Amino acid sequence: MSLFGIAAGDLAVLVGSMLAAGVASGVLAGMLGVGGGAVIVPVLYQLFTFLDVPDEVRMHLCVGTSLAVIIPTSIRSLMSHHRRGAVDFKALRIWAVPVAVGTALGTLLAALIPSAGLELAFAVFGIVIGLQMLVLGTRTLKVRDDLPGPAGMSAYGLAIGLFSSLIGIGGGSLGNIVFAIHGRSMHQAVGTGAGLGLLISVPGAIGFMIAGWPEMAILPPLSVGYVSAIGALLLAPVAMLTAPLGVRIAHGFSSRQLEIALGTFLLLMGARFLFGVLV
Repeated sequence: MSLFGIAAGDLAVLVGSMLAAGVASGVLAGMLGVGGGAVIVPVLYQLFTFLDVPDEVRMHLCVGTSLAVIIPTSIRSLMSHHRRGAVDFKALRIWAVPVAVGTALGTLLAALIPSAGLELAFAVFGIVIGLQMLVLGTRTLKVRDDLPGPAGMSAYGLAIGLFSSLIGIGGGSLGNIVFAIHGRSMHQAVGTGAGLGLLISVPGAIGFMIAGWPEMAILPPLSVGYVSAIGALLLAPVAMLTAPLGVRIAHGFSSRQLEIALGTFLLLMGARFLFGVLV
């Protein structure tokens, strides 16, 4: 017996794993402002490997689906942080256009890069940022007492949008560092990072849908370009419901504790993908 071309046993594993990933994604989105993509991408990669998705489109499908899931997760997380007064909407307004441009460029670049290249980009991101957060923390790298002007913020936004769309994250972890090295609290960094995830995930998901359309013949059932509809529909509602739990957890810890949690998580995920590229 099969459904949508997937055997019943495989489908049960797929559903259970994606629901579990949705819980982890939502909690992390609220707790660390990372949108959950750092969890979703590796989980989806394992599941799509299990389902024999071709190597040449597997990582692209992971990234596109991750960005689609981040949309509702970021909305729920942003609303929860806003109620606690931890969102800098002025920064988000400045970031809106450059982040969208960077995301569009990243999506275009991702369509041209082989799957192994995207895996390596994810690995480098996780290891470098994770080690920096664990060993130095953001306070040690403080460069000034407040955020730069519109030109500096736009440059940050362009870079964050480009790199985040390459690896399927909401950009919150990168936004966290920008805020922290410019004298802002980690809690405000996490809250604003949730809004940043929304700015990246909407154009990013649309871009991956369009970019993957020519590959529909080799993509799994219920895919819309490089976005798995079944993956997004299973992950997104659970992640959205559990995001407020992560917000409550975040506001129960100190800034340094959040830095250590984020650094540890990113390091583990980066190491996992580096191992996959090298082996």
